Amino acid sequence: MSTADDISISVSSQKELTINDKTDGKITGRLMLAVFGAVLGSLQFGFNTGVINAPEGKIKDFMNGTHIKRTGEEFSEDALINLYSLLVAIFAVGGMIGGLMAGWWADFFGRKFGLILNTLPGIAAACLMFFSRHATSYEMVIAGRFLVGFNCGLYTGLTPLYLSEISTPNIRGALGTLHQFGVVIGILLSQVLGFPEVLGNGQYWHVLLGMCIVPCGLQLLVMPFCPESPRYLLITKEQEDKALSSLRTLRGTSMVDADISEMKREQSNSRAEAKIGMLHLFKKKSLWMPLVISIIMHLSQQLSGINAIFYYSATLFKSAGVSETTAAHATSGIGAIMVVMTLITIPLMDIIGRRTLHLTGLAGMFVFSILITLSLVFQDQAKWVKIATIVVSLCFVVFFAIGPGSIPWMIVAELFSQGPRPAAMSISVLINWIFNFVVGYLYPFLQKAIGHYSFIPFTGCLALSWIFLFKYLPETKNKTIEEISSQWERKPKEGFVAKEDTGLVHFKTSL
Repeated sequence: MSTADDISISVSSQKELTINDKTDGKITGRLMLAVFGAVLGSLQFGFNTGVINAPEGKIKDFMNGTHIKRTGEEFSEDALINLYSLLVAIFAVGGMIGGLMAGWWADFFGRKFGLILNTLPGIAAACLMFFSRHATSYEMVIAGRFLVGFNCGLYTGLTPLYLSEISTPNIRGALGTLHQFGVVIGILLSQVLGFPEVLGNGQYWHVLLGMCIVPCGLQLLVMPFCPESPRYLLITKEQEDKALSSLRTLRGTSMVDADISEMKREQSNSRAEAKIGMLHLFKKKSLWMPLVISIIMHLSQQLSGINAIFYYSATLFKSAGVSETTAAHATSGIGAIMVVMTLITIPLMDIIGRRTLHLTGLAGMFVFSILITLSLVFQDQAKWVKIATIVVSLCFVVFFAIGPGSIPWMIVAELFSQGPRPAAMSISVLINWIFNFVVGYLYPFLQKAIGHYSFIPFTGCLALSWIFLFKYLPETKNKTIEEISSQWERKPKEGFVAKEDTGLVHFKTSL
């Protein structure tokens, strides 16, 4: 017969076992291959974000030349700005659709096959853009930008999801940062290849745009040899044998009981809460706060002004009075700094934590956005101010890379359990792409309307984002999905029957 003390010891031991039931991260060859295969999608996203910057003048010349051949007249200045802004921003329209479909795509096709299948629109887009010059059709460039946007929109949902689900808690932050590392490598490659002496000229700009076929081709070769997400196999597909096989492949050991136990607990929780669609996500009060945090995280990234730098830095630097060649080379400095800083933040993500890095990054961007405005306003006062514009812009990018560049993509997968996670990812990615479009399309008009003061709206958005996230953003480093969710759980009273829209979660803030 068990005594009360025996029961107490048993419960205590079980609690201790549950808390300590974690697997340390081990880097295996198959895990590295899976990460490499997934991050090729991130590289594709980064390449197509930055590729349109350097050859802006040459593409405008192509558009104007095409219009003259067709009509015998040049575009007006406003018409050319509008058409080029559309070419830049249509990428984000495709991204919105891809981002909106990312959750469904990941569940229907699976994480692994979803990534493989997504290479097809990327290859089609590369062909459209490459052959546009031969066909004398700027419409093909616009169509290609839309299609590659769709391709990248899916990647921004699929890649962070796959990386978070194949990692262990103590390396999840580092692997999540690799998504952003792939993005910044892509940006740097696009900027270097976009030098006028390489491909960013009137003769080869279409080759530059068509280079996006390379990441897709590599991913088609690599991903078939990568395992499917074990979390997806066990929790979504309920295929425990396949999940075990995938885990053993990724971990390089048969000792994966801790991982399976943690996934089964999440599976049990997800069965209780059921799978949640996007509309239902807004109705369920218990998910409102993590959803709002996820949305604000993505808004803090897109409304920071970073895309004004990525899309139009060459124009921004030229408006500060530097030459076209200097502007093109300074733009590549943005990509180089992003790569270096992202490498530095990979180990810091699981040491300092997501919250601290993100808030530090936003604060630094706030300061340097003010300095960008001041340097533009006073550029005629001294020659060194023109160089200062480039320097403070590069510092702005440094702080973006510290946290806001990578953390919004990974935080959504961490804040939600398996049931609502795909829907939450889709909504967050959709918001990200909507404001990517807004900034990409409207910034040239904003710059034309208020000139050197065009960064002031971004400064205000950075301040508001920092205040909200300082109050509500929790720390997620070194925690399982179950532990993160439990931060805001509140158990109902005995005998209480929950309804679908009952607010059963009380969100605890971390200050």
